[in-house]
Amino acid sequence: MSALFLPQELIRKKRDGLILNDPEIGFLVQGITDGSLTDAQLGAFAMAVFKCGMTMDERVSLTQHMMHSGDTLQWQDLNLDGPVVDKHSTGGVGDKISLMLAPIVAACGGYVPMISGRGLGHTGGTLDKLESIPEYNGTPDNKKFRSLVKEVGCAIIGQTAKLAPADQRFYATRDVTATVESIDLITASILSKKLASGLDALVMDIKTGNGAFAANYSMAQELAQSIANVSSKSGVPTSCLITDMSQVLGHSVGNAIEVKECINFLIKPENANLRLLKLTIELAAHMLQLSGIESDLETARVKSQDALTSGKAAAIFEQMISALGGPSDLLEKSHKHLVPMPVIRPIVAKSSGHVLEMDVRAIGLSMIHLKAGRTKSSDPIDHGVGLSDIVEIGQWIDKGEPFAIAHARDKEQLSYLQETIPGFISLGAKHIEPPTLIHEILGSN
Repeated sequence: MSALFLPQELIRKKRDGLILNDPEIGFLVQGITDGSLTDAQLGAFAMAVFKCGMTMDERVSLTQHMMHSGDTLQWQDLNLDGPVVDKHSTGGVGDKISLMLAPIVAACGGYVPMISGRGLGHTGGTLDKLESIPEYNGTPDNKKFRSLVKEVGCAIIGQTAKLAPADQRFYATRDVTATVESIDLITASILSKKLASGLDALVMDIKTGNGAFAANYSMAQELAQSIANVSSKSGVPTSCLITDMSQVLGHSVGNAIEVKECINFLIKPENANLRLLKLTIELAAHMLQLSGIESDLETARVKSQDALTSGKAAAIFEQMISALGGPSDLLEKSHKHLVPMPVIRPIVAKSSGHVLEMDVRAIGLSMIHLKAGRTKSSDPIDHGVGLSDIVEIGQWIDKGEPFAIAHARDKEQLSYLQETIPGFISLGAKHIEPPTLIHEILGSN
């Protein structure tokens, strides 16, 4: 670390609500990266930002220094014939959209280098879902990753240690110092990784509702505006869709079970969950329009839907899976490769009524209890357990009909699900409309 500044003086400055300039922020990020900033100093800096906030210029500076703390991906030398575009979701229960979205956009002429995370807390992780596929390699080297993006059109992998390493250390510290919820730090964390991927455009899916990180709508709005502004000032046009997470997205929760739903979505889109279909097509359309593939959203929606119904997206998905080590016949023989659980039973309603409300966070936490998710990054995952055929808000259900189908490893897990899940779903006599799926769209374009 350079002797230009004293860390404690910069921490004091931010603690007192003053503005840090670009060299000062760069000095702190360098210290985060090379370890010369101690854990205590990093925790104190995180709390100072949490309490006092940052200006937009500070957020941009922090994001860009964190982005350049490690490798950045470059695509110009590959002579791609289309734009490089990605989507990031703040996470939710049953959020499996990336698995269908990346191949849809690739089928429309985009290149999607999707670097995804593992699940932590009550929300699932895209990489965990893909790793339920036998032999799928979510950690290829950089050369392999780049070649796959060029040849296939998309690749979904996990974050490498060389991409935005400052964020990896900073996030681990925030996680244990009660500073995760800072809009400033969330913005820098998300965008440092995404902008290091060399994108031409970015679409954000910011969830709100009881199953989302930003359960409060005003927080979701603030985060969307922050991300759109910082990304735009960093040279990457960005659209932020604020979307509903007050019920499970799609019909399933659990890693292998969600992959099965994705496969069915790709090969039989006419049978897809309508909310899942609508949001997938809408996100794809924004990616196509924002990256310049299409000039207007309606044309982009039609093109995205055609990529799905024609089977082009399904073919690209299977090609991606095979290229990353998975089975080449996954779509045809998913029953063979995604082995079902030994205990599959319904979870039935004890009364009749309309589904009024769903405690999505509690459903996600129940999956963690069964090891379908993790509470710390080193926890092992049981890819097979979960729920399918989950009811939706507004739906009528008769007494004795299933809320969902439990996929359990043994009778003990089944009993747990049958006892807990009904308590997370509220029924009533009055019919209500399903919650709005897309609340608002904010962006730099």
